[in-house]
Amino acid sequence: MKLSIGLKSLLLQLLSLGLTYLLLFAIQFFWGASLSIFLALFLHCCIASVAALVLRFDWWWGVIQFSFPLLVVFFYWQSLPSFVYLIGLLMLSLLYWSTYRTQVPYYPSKSTLIDPLLNLLPVAERFNFVDLGSGMGGLLLDLSKRNQLGQFSGVEIAPLPWLVSVTRALFYRSPVRFYFANYIDLDLSQFRIVFCYLSPAAMSELWAKVSTEMLPGSLFLSYEFVVPGVEPDLCIELAQDGSMLYGWRI
Repeated sequence: MKLSIGLKSLLLQLLSLGLTYLLLFAIQFFWGASLSIFLALFLHCCIASVAALVLRFDWWWGVIQFSFPLLVVFFYWQSLPSFVYLIGLLMLSLLYWSTYRTQVPYYPSKSTLIDPLLNLLPVAERFNFVDLGSGMGGLLLDLSKRNQLGQFSGVEIAPLPWLVSVTRALFYRSPVRFYFANYIDLDLSQFRIVFCYLSPAAMSELWAKVSTEMLPGSLFLSYEFVVPGVEPDLCIELAQDGSMLYGWRI
């Protein structure tokens, strides 16, 4: 049975905790010394983080593995009421939802993307544009206001961002459509331009879908993350922060 990345991460934390106890026991047995709780916690964080990188987890898992024990201890010392943790768990679940399975954390799009994307949109004919993983919807709402020829759509699998985006569209009376769905189930042939801001872990699988479903003459765009082994046709550097927008012509 193939384990999800979330379960692997949890197991890694438990194994790192066990290894930390073994090291503490060895230090006590051979040198008669003991570490403070703070040093022991730091040692555990380092072991978990290094182990994640050695096992070739994506780099952000190393950060998560290091930070998670620190946050657990910090909140434990705050003596917060139990319902606070329940509310926190609920909000994080609604925000990140299936990140453990898709390996695509919540990445809010940046305003610096607006102008480069507008320069790539048709200005003399109608077109369909979709944002895979549209988050809170800000990018699409801005694009829709500045290009009246496009039919803009967003697909989001996490309930909270999707609900926020739908509410914003209703409030601003925007024609943008937001769908609560997994982009894997979406037929990409209906869109002339497909944009995504996902993660390196998702790009190979998405490219297989893009190259199979998107029609000739369409454009696939990815912010920051490239398709492994596939040379992009467009590489646009965003002058404000040095990040990149990549494009592949189908």
